Amino acid sequence: MKKMKISVTEAARNFADCVNRVHYQKVTFVLLRNGEAVARLVPEEKKLCTAKDWARLLRDNKLSDEEAKLWRRDLRQARKMLKAPVNKWR
Repeated sequence: MKKMKISVTEAARNFADCVNRVHYQKVTFVLLRNGEAVARLVPEEKKLCTAKDWARLLRDNKLSDEEAKLWRRDLRQARKMLKAPVNKWR
């Protein structure tokens, strides 16, 4: 990831361009005021939770009986709401 130092004034004058470069080019801007770093403009990193991560979380967290009941209830409700995609090739 490329890192660039720019003044706060320059960032303000070119804010839309800075945001576009952060988003599309994954550039990180270090914003300087009087030569001192005061803030950063960084790309958003989306967090993904894989099935393996989810299984590890469930294994490692001890739920009380009440929490486990509520979790199972929520899971059943979510499963009812979710529908498998229609297979157009059948």
